[in-house]
Amino acid sequence: MKMEELDNGDSYKVPEVHHPFMRLGLEKLEDFREEVNDLELTLADVVKLGGPEAEKKSVKLIRQLRSFEPSITMIGQIKSGKTSLVNAMVGRPDLLPADVNPWTSVVTSLHLNTDVTGDAPLASFQFFSQNEWDHLVENGGRIGELSARAGADEELEKVRQQIAEMREKTKQRLGRKFELLLGQKHNYAEMNDDLVQRYVCMGDDFEDLEEEDQQGRFADITKSADLFLEATALPIPMCIRDTPGVNDTFMMREQITINALRDSRICVVVLSAHQALSSMDMGLIRLIANVKSREVVIFVNRIDELSNPGEQVPEIRDSIIKTLADNNGPENPEIIFGSAYWANLALAEDLGGIVDDSANAMYNWAEASLNDDTAHMDTKELVWHLSGVPQLYKALAERVTEGPGAEVLAASRKRALNLVGGVRASTSMVSMRMDGDTVDVMPYDQLVKHLQKLEDDSLQRLNDRMDIVFQQFGSRIDQSHGRFLDRALESLLQHLEINGEDQVWQYSPDGLRMLLRTSYQVMRRNMTAACDEVYAKVAADLADTYRTAFGVSVENFTITPPSAPEIPAPVSLGKTIALDLQTSWWKGWWKRRKGYRAFASGFYDLIEAETSPIVDELKVRQATDIHARAEQELRDFLSEQRALLLDISEKSTVGVDDLKDIFGITAQQERDEMFDYIFEELSDAAARETEEAV
Repeated sequence: MKMEELDNGDSYKVPEVHHPFMRLGLEKLEDFREEVNDLELTLADVVKLGGPEAEKKSVKLIRQLRSFEPSITMIGQIKSGKTSLVNAMVGRPDLLPADVNPWTSVVTSLHLNTDVTGDAPLASFQFFSQNEWDHLVENGGRIGELSARAGADEELEKVRQQIAEMREKTKQRLGRKFELLLGQKHNYAEMNDDLVQRYVCMGDDFEDLEEEDQQGRFADITKSADLFLEATALPIPMCIRDTPGVNDTFMMREQITINALRDSRICVVVLSAHQALSSMDMGLIRLIANVKSREVVIFVNRIDELSNPGEQVPEIRDSIIKTLADNNGPENPEIIFGSAYWANLALAEDLGGIVDDSANAMYNWAEASLNDDTAHMDTKELVWHLSGVPQLYKALAERVTEGPGAEVLAASRKRALNLVGGVRASTSMVSMRMDGDTVDVMPYDQLVKHLQKLEDDSLQRLNDRMDIVFQQFGSRIDQSHGRFLDRALESLLQHLEINGEDQVWQYSPDGLRMLLRTSYQVMRRNMTAACDEVYAKVAADLADTYRTAFGVSVENFTITPPSAPEIPAPVSLGKTIALDLQTSWWKGWWKRRKGYRAFASGFYDLIEAETSPIVDELKVRQATDIHARAEQELRDFLSEQRALLLDISEKSTVGVDDLKDIFGITAQQERDEMFDYIFEELSDAAARETEEAV
């Protein structure tokens, strides 16, 4: 991909603000970084024992550890202050524009402390494809799709008029380049404020600006932005995804947000204190209901605009908990209250710019929330603490270290243990040869064939088990879908018999979502069990291979199977469907029906068409993705073991006189002591992780 030239003009690079207090709440990530460092040192010891081949594998493991980048998706309504909060979290108050145009649907991924190679871009902007644009323009997006299905001609015409207006403005702005830009990507080797504004936000007056300086020039057609930044306060790499609000005219942002949630294990829901979980937020509840409760954090923003936060915050908290409980939302979510405005104020040069009402709210909140632990803080640190950002980072740090962080450490330790086992088996064989012992080794060609058969058999075993799991899963969700449609239709007919056609009928689709979610959870358990069984069998077969191929009989020798891959949350279940829209739109659909038969057939066709894509998403796309992850995990494990075994086989043919130069440490006793130390260190850490998981 060609790198774009950056016209700097009078623009400036987006500066990072750094204060020591920005590390508050990140202590667990500091501990995690120390664990990673310790593991890297252990792998360095393996290099001393294993020589060049072990070094290659250790370096690869270290590189994978350092590339770990947990991702956090920020979701919320427009005007909840979500983007201002993201700017404060990364120490760049002016990075992302907080005011976006109503059409903009850009997901901005901030890659913090990511190791970027010399020729890689620091900013990358992806435009919508021609097909995505055509779906919006020709069909009116999801709302147009719904309206067309329901025969809502008036609503569909309104949507088309709005889209025509947007398209005309976009074409005027981009001219003949418009069609050519769709599906393209712009990469930049540098990044500045004007560049971000050009792709992510919306300007108003373009006529008086030079073409290259037009703010928001590409915003209408930009689908995603990837920005690579340094974040001094963060001890590890991290990706924070800022999504557009979910309440847009065409429901285009909802699907974009669902896609962003798929790529993250942790989700932050940003609400405004003035309208925390109002009726318009039901779409948010539907989305987060399908994410594990532990992986959801709710941040109630803009408490600086409350007249008496000390009294109002407990009331808002109770209201949120009740609303979530009433609408099948996450149970016992962590709820944090704060103010992005105060956070960005703490990052400013001075606090003099605070407005009076906000200052009064801050004093009120300070009286209600400060304690002896904050007595030592200076003014700016107190403002940062009151903003809620440290509490948010603490919650995120806990979830990263207990979830994806713990998993990556566990997986790395298992691979390190297997590397140590392979190196120890290799050194044992070499030592026996140097001592003059006869070593019976399986011929290289025979070993290659043996390993290929082991791989073929284990992959077949895994695929057979997965086929059974997914067949059962598909059958179960098809039955759930059919039963839901039958029950809903029966409810509709009963309503018509009792109330006639003049009273609008309502029916919640939450029952279908719960049935599908339960089926998905059963599939997740069965899938994990299948992977664990197959992986354990492969590990046992490989251990036998070491013994039969090389006569390996050493203490503490083991092959540790990999863990089953994490099964992603079924976030597509949160997609809005017609039955969720209990508004004038649904009433309009109802009034256009005449006669019981028209109601019944129209409803069944509409809801089947609305829900079938969700069912297909679980049965096809999600199942295919899970299948690929499980198979790749097995292939990677087998590939690593094959390399270790073939390396031992090659060493078995090296001349005795050359063997002493293979390993960095030649004294057998010293090697054995180091092997025991490394094995115990890795095993103890793995045992602690298992205990903590339980």
